Amino acid sequence: MNVAVINLKDMLKYLVKIIIVIAILFITTKLITNSKSNINQQIFSKANKKFLTKCLELSIPCLEVTNIEAEQNEAKLTKLMGMELSILKTNKVTNNKVDIIQNNEIIVEQEPAVNTEPTASPQIEISKIATTEEVTDRNFTSRANNFYGTTRIDNQSNYTLTEDMLVPDVEIQNKKDILIYHTHTCESYTPCDTYNYEMTGNYRTTDSNYNVVRVGTELSTHLSAKGFNVIHDGTYHDYPSYSGSYARSLDTATKLLDEKPAGLVIDLHRDAVGNGDTYGPTVMVNGQRVAQLMFVIGTDGGGLKHPNWVQNLKTAIKIQETANVMYPGLFRSIIVRNSRYNQHICNGASIIEVGATANTLGECLLSMQCLANILEEVCK
Repeated sequence: MNVAVINLKDMLKYLVKIIIVIAILFITTKLITNSKSNINQQIFSKANKKFLTKCLELSIPCLEVTNIEAEQNEAKLTKLMGMELSILKTNKVTNNKVDIIQNNEIIVEQEPAVNTEPTASPQIEISKIATTEEVTDRNFTSRANNFYGTTRIDNQSNYTLTEDMLVPDVEIQNKKDILIYHTHTCESYTPCDTYNYEMTGNYRTTDSNYNVVRVGTELSTHLSAKGFNVIHDGTYHDYPSYSGSYARSLDTATKLLDEKPAGLVIDLHRDAVGNGDTYGPTVMVNGQRVAQLMFVIGTDGGGLKHPNWVQNLKTAIKIQETANVMYPGLFRSIIVRNSRYNQHICNGASIIEVGATANTLGECLLSMQCLANILEEVCK
């Protein structure tokens, strides 16, 4: 009979080997688990950022307007969230009123102001043909990847723009009838001595004497004096809720067009890009500081029906070619985007961005005098 004698040293050797194997398996499993977790977090983070960016692109047409480089996109997104959505953090909406909150205390309750008398217009008359000089401070050079005549175009859509798409061989129907409305009605500008106001949000106010409604009123006044039939709608579409602004403004514009068709439909905005006093595109016109303008033209590149987008682009180019003769440098590059921005409602629909946060209301009112002169020339 064979008797196996197990040496104590051998037992210890086997035990140490087993412990080492278990330790290796444990460490390997831990590393794999952490790696998967990090990958999942990265994927979720990227997806989340893409989702937020897409949401902002749909609500804020000028999100990709600037020539800010790719590595600054995250900072740009943070600024935009603070700029355009700050009202969600600072304002409490109750029964269609806004309670302004500071240091966790409600200090004032505010409703959209109903004003019968607009703030005074600048007592300056700008001639139809003027000398201009672009101001470089608080500004940047608009990028462009397409050109027609003197018009620069920044095509950010999925389309390749052909020469046929750019030739402004379009006749504006009902050219004396113009509709002006505002999807982001509360957008406002830098307060100054002449136009000083208290902000409801970050460069936003419900007082129509100081937001883009006042800019629309100025344009309407000048156009009416030139014989145009103008409907200017000051409905608040971004108050009390910013989300859904475009759906609400679509309802407004559709109802107004059903009542009276228009040859030109202008959704008047303030450029959302920038932060505070860092960005205010300006041109000197006959020695006066005037806010620059910018067309944003939507397409069906996002998948929504929009059969007339090329006609809208041609109309914008037609207007800008005239503007470039009368006031060189007043208009920045036309932006062409995948989103349609309600511009499918008729031919001749567009967004016009008037200045940015660092511009003053006075600069924007002067630019409306220029725009009225341009439209008069185009619609002769």
